Formats: sequence, structure tokens, C-alpha cells
Amino acid sequence: MTTTISNSILKASIKYAGAELFSIKDNQNNEYIWEGNPDFWGKHSPVLFPIVGTLKNNTYSINEKEYHLPRHGFARDMDFELIEKTENKAIFSLKSSEETLQKYPFEFELQLIYTLNENSLELEYKIINKGKEKMPFSIGAHPAIALPDLFENYAFQFEKEENLKYYLLENDLISSKTKILETKDHLVPLNYELFKNDALIFKTLESKSLTILNNSKPYVKVAYNDFPSLGIWTKENAPFICIEPWLGYSDTDENSGDLYKKEGTLTLDENKTFSAKFSITILQ
Repeated sequence: MTTTISNSILKASIKYAGAELFSIKDNQNNEYIWEGNPDFWGKHSPVLFPIVGTLKNNTYSINEKEYHLPRHGFARDMDFELIEKTENKAIFSLKSSEETLQKYPFEFELQLIYTLNENSLELEYKIINKGKEKMPFSIGAHPAIALPDLFENYAFQFEKEENLKYYLLENDLISSKTKILETKDHLVPLNYELFKNDALIFKTLESKSLTILNNSKPYVKVAYNDFPSLGIWTKENAPFICIEPWLGYSDTDENSGDLYKKEGTLTLDENKTFSAKFSITILQ
């Protein structure tokens, strides 16, 4: 099942499965979200909850009891309920259940709120702690922007000129190795060689937006003011780029396994609500 919201400029379509955005089209029918061809990557824009990235041995502990979670958590693989819909807005909800409590022993509600404003789609993640103890969690986005032109014709333009230090992954965990993403006239020209070691993981960035240029012309802008961390990823020869605003990231080899002490993890008090927003703006 899917639903579609629209305004005079854009149309966005979302699946109930994972509350996953799978299409943004303009009024010329140009598509801006990756089609999900499984030959490269069979998803479009999954939500990452209650963890971002990979746990050491896919295992964590709460109060000395062990639990197991797959990479990026379980929300992306579960059916959400559409709880509110207007012409330009849709709200999806996922609530804790017997199934989720076996993997993640916390009572919660996760809402994904999609709103079209002119040439932008805003995505808000709202997390409600419905239990009686502090709830550790991470939340992240993973939208894949379609790149129909030659990959090397695109470039990144970060909001600010800064030292773009990223961390390398080893066995899906964050290593202590870092590199600097080189800029040229404030730009980072795209090439697949950048991603030969998997994703680029930025724990912190001064820039709160990233614009994709196509042949030097603005194409798509992702703004992530509420998210301190960012992942950027593609697969070799794939015609998409993932711009991933994150609150949290993978374990390191040194992690204790205690989710409350995991680097990047947030903690939400009983009956409290957390929200974070980012936006995808179509510029061409």
C-alpha cells in the first residue's frame, strides 16, 4: 500500500511498508528518488531506528541483558499505519509491540511526518517514550537521490568551507582511521573512487546543508539542521547518491555493548517526545 501527497510543484509517494519515501516528482514528471533497482540497492529512503549503522556483533545490552538488532534497526522493515492525511501532508505511525519488545525492550511510538512546502519535502521524525524508564535510541535518514546524468557530472557543495574529516568503516564498524574530503573551489566533484571503502561518515559538520550540482547547476539540496552527523554513500556504477542525516552511527570495536553508553546515542525520558526534521529541496 502507498499514499501520495502533492502541491502545485511536487508530488511525493510513500509506502506503508517502512513509511518509506519512494518518489518525488516535479510537475514535468522528473523523478528525484532512486527507483530501488535491486541490482544495485533495493531501497529508496529507509528510516534508521532504533539504531543507526551496525552494532558490534549485532548485539547490545540493557541492564546486563543481551539483545540483537540488525544493521540500521527494524523500523524500515515494519508496516506503519497512516494516521493522518491531507493534500500535502501524511503522518505515519509505528508503535512498539510484542515483536519489537523482543529486540528492543522499550515502549515507543515513532511517527514519520511528510509535508510538501513549495519545492521542498520536509521529513520529521517524532519519537515518543511511552514506557517508564529512560529510552536510548538513534534515528537516521537514508534518502537516495536519483542521478540520471553521468555520475562524474555531479558535485557536492557544502554549506560552509570547512575541514571535511570523515571516518572509515572496517567490517561495518567505525574505525579510528580518518581522511579529509578534498574540496576544489568549495566543491567536491563526484566519482565512484570516493566510495571504494563504503560510506563516508562525518561525525560532526559545520555545514547544515549539502547541495548536489549537475554540470555546475543546483539540482537537489538536503538540509539537516537537527542532525549533527552525516553519511554519504553509493555503490559502484549506481546512478544514485545517498545523503544521510544521522543522530548516531555504528559501533566501534571498543564499544562495551551497553546501549546507554554507546557513542552518539540519545536518551529520552519517560513520556517525553523528541523530534528532528530535514528537507529535500528540488532546485532545477
